[in-house]
Amino acid sequence: MYPVTLESLSATRRRAAQFIESPWVTRIIITLILLNAITLGLETDRDIYARYGTVLQWADKFLLSVFTLELAIKFYAYRGHFFKSGWNVFDFVIVTIAWIPASGPLSVLRAFRILRALRLLSVVPQMRRVISALGHSIPGMSSVIGVLLLIFYVCAVLATKLFGQHPDPNMQEWFGSISASAYTLFQVMTLESWSMGIVRPTMDIFPWSGVFFIPFIIVTSFAVLNLFIGIIVDAMQMAQVDSRKEDKEEMKEFTHDEIMLLSEQIDMLQSQLSKMQQQLKRPGNTKPL
Repeated sequence: MYPVTLESLSATRRRAAQFIESPWVTRIIITLILLNAITLGLETDRDIYARYGTVLQWADKFLLSVFTLELAIKFYAYRGHFFKSGWNVFDFVIVTIAWIPASGPLSVLRAFRILRALRLLSVVPQMRRVISALGHSIPGMSSVIGVLLLIFYVCAVLATKLFGQHPDPNMQEWFGSISASAYTLFQVMTLESWSMGIVRPTMDIFPWSGVFFIPFIIVTSFAVLNLFIGIIVDAMQMAQVDSRKEDKEEMKEFTHDEIMLLSEQIDMLQSQLSKMQQQLKRPGNTKPL
């Protein structure tokens, strides 16, 4: 997570890093994030806020102070390396937004306080892996999106030429322009009321229109969209493999550090034993049997 090892930090900073990254502190932070999400949700209820508004506000300030202290400890421990972690930058931005006074023209920022619940994505390792997998899948998804946009544009032009010329009000509303045709085809792709709502009324006017809609649904809904699922699943598998490699590297580093520590302790014991032997060999320390 950080481009720096604990061994490269000073003793005080190392203890601070070990403390803030310890499992029990992480569990406390996760609990506080969930609690903060609940309190922010309760503030949206007018009756609850009228009764317990003061308590909710103090709870929000307390939790925000805890999150700020957490980031401060991390910044003290890692210094410049703190901002080299994308998750730390994400947390820093969210907590900073929460401290901006939400009054006057900035009152809309009060709604963005719920973004603090997204900090679970950076705290929970399993969620970090999911987001990382989604990030790895973006290059492949961009290619699929390009193919999908091309198909949509071609089909929207065809639908406008084929169906948009008819004077029927529905045809004009659904296929009167390229933008209207694209939106209608998007509704058809999602299979939202596509049959009774769009295709069957169109087939009443153009009986052969099924030749257009059925291939479009097969290509977009069942073929292209499934490519998204395949890309995301492949990215998840790659993320799991990378996570296992990181775990193995961490175990190797931990084992190496433990071996080095034991070696240093053995060297200290050997030096102490050699000193004791030299003292015993001195004439003044010999005693007759």
